[in-house]
Order: sequence, then structure tokens, then C-alpha cells
Amino acid sequence: MKLKAMTLLGCLTLVAWVGAPLAQAQTYPQKPVKVVVAFTAGGTTDILARTVAQQLSEKLKQPFVIDNKPGAGGNLGTEMVVRAAPDGYTLIVNSVGPIAVNPSLYAKLPYNPLTDLVPMVQIADVPNVLVIHPSVPASNMEELVAYAKANPGKLNYGSTGIGTSSHLSSFMLAKRVGFEATHIPYKGADALKDLLAGRIQFMFATIPSVMPHITAGKLKPMAVSSLKRSRSMPDVPTVVEKGFPNFEAGSWFGFFAPKGTPESVINLVNKAVNEVLQVPAIEQQMIAQGADPAGGTPAQFGQFVQREHDKWRLIVRDSGARAE
Repeated sequence: MKLKAMTLLGCLTLVAWVGAPLAQAQTYPQKPVKVVVAFTAGGTTDILARTVAQQLSEKLKQPFVIDNKPGAGGNLGTEMVVRAAPDGYTLIVNSVGPIAVNPSLYAKLPYNPLTDLVPMVQIADVPNVLVIHPSVPASNMEELVAYAKANPGKLNYGSTGIGTSSHLSSFMLAKRVGFEATHIPYKGADALKDLLAGRIQFMFATIPSVMPHITAGKLKPMAVSSLKRSRSMPDVPTVVEKGFPNFEAGSWFGFFAPKGTPESVINLVNKAVNEVLQVPAIEQQMIAQGADPAGGTPAQFGQFVQREHDKWRLIVRDSGARAE
């Protein structure tokens, strides 16, 4: 009887130990979750974060509250999350800039986004689209290139900051095509405001941020920076199609958590986001906004992030870009 009792006690102990992570995941979240966006409201990161956060709030029965913390190319908001308690109640929806570009762009970062953050799940891939103000006398890529070459230095292009994908995309285009244009860096979505006002003439922007303005005729799309045409803009050619092989410079977005966040929480959020992305209405909404829903496991996202870091490190080096 003693042996049987001890065996039963051991089994119960083992069940309790194995079940602890599951119980923790099932009880999470027990209070509102802060979702940091390291950029201004209205930009692509913000749009996608709010779309998914609203669905997570409904699915997990706790508010997932967006907290915009812009500054230093996304570094301020990212550092805030790196320093946060790893309990699952402070997460960040981040993008290619702060995660894959900034480690090469900034001489010194007070953290390493590749080791101080845990990739949870990728939300979407988002190609950049080259858009111009209607005042520019061009209706397609060929006419834009011809005009730029005939008017060296006359065109100004904007970006969401030095070293961002919008900056590096335009830099690569001007270099490969062989025309002169002046780079005007902005903070976040401010570049789009000046493009709409005609104070700058063109820029590479993420599709979700400019889609409404293209539809309204306030901006003209020239080409997308992905290797294949965008699902949301199938009539717009790629830069590759226009005679520039291997021109690829898009954006991507995903959830990250501070290092040390319980694996059970990582897996629960991953599962919930994957389910959200598979809802037909959400999938179509994101495609309509210019985003290609992604998903996948935390491991797959982590491997993708490493590849992106390696790719952009070379591009930043070739551009000579350095953060001010």
C-alpha cells in the first residue's frame, strides 16, 4: 500500500509539473496587454497592429491596447519593451527597420534586438510601392525615369527616416537607374503628409499607408519593390519587370516579446494570431490594405528575422547610411 501510495503521489506530482505551463497559458491573459508600436499612429505598423490587436482582444477576452512610442527610428519603443518585465503583458509589433536594419545603421544600440527580444509570430509581408505626386509629369516607370534623368536634382524623395526601407529602396533605385534626387528624411508618417502636399515628389511607401490615397487619385503608383506583384495591386508592375533584376526591398511585421517571456505565453499568442490571420474576413481586409498575411511558428519567424538581418546589413553597408 505504501508503494502504491508513493507511486500515485509521484504521478500526481508529475502531472502537476507538466500541466503548469499549460495552466499558465490557459490563464493568460488575466489583465490588459500593452502592445507597443514604435512608430506614429497611422503608419503601416500601427494599422496592422490595431487590426490584429482588436481580434486578439475578442479572442482572448482581455484588451490588447496599442501604445505608440515613436522615436529614433523605432529604437525608443523597442528599448522600452526590451526593458519591460517578461511576463507577457508588454509586447511589441515591430518591423524590418528596428529589428533587421538598425543594428547596422546605428553605431551603438543599448540592446540587441536579435537576442533581447523573442520572435512570437509574423503578421504579414508588405511590399513597398513607388508612388509619385500627381504634379510629376509621368504615368509609368519609364516616364518617371526619363523625367528624372532629364531634370537632375529637381526631384526630392522622402522617407520615414535615414536607413529605413523607404530610404534604402529609393537610394538603390536612383543608383541603379542613374539619376540624381535629393533625400528628405522624416519621422514616421510625416513623409506621407509632405508627399500628399507636393513638397516632395516621390517615395517608396508601404502599400497599406498609401492605398487610400492611390484609390482617391492623390498619388500615382509606379512599381512595387517585391519580386512578384502584390496581391492587393496586381496591375502595378514590379521594379524587376521594368528591367532591374533582383531589386527587392519590402517590409514585414510581427509580434515580439522581451527575452525571458514564458514559452507558454509565446505559444499561446502565436496560436491566437495564426487563427486570426486565417479568418477569411481578416485575410481579405489585410490584402485590401496591401499586406500579405504570414503566420507560422516562432522558430520559423526567428529564422526569417536572422536572414533579414544578414541581408540588410549588406545593403546598409553599401549605402553608407548612418543614423544621425
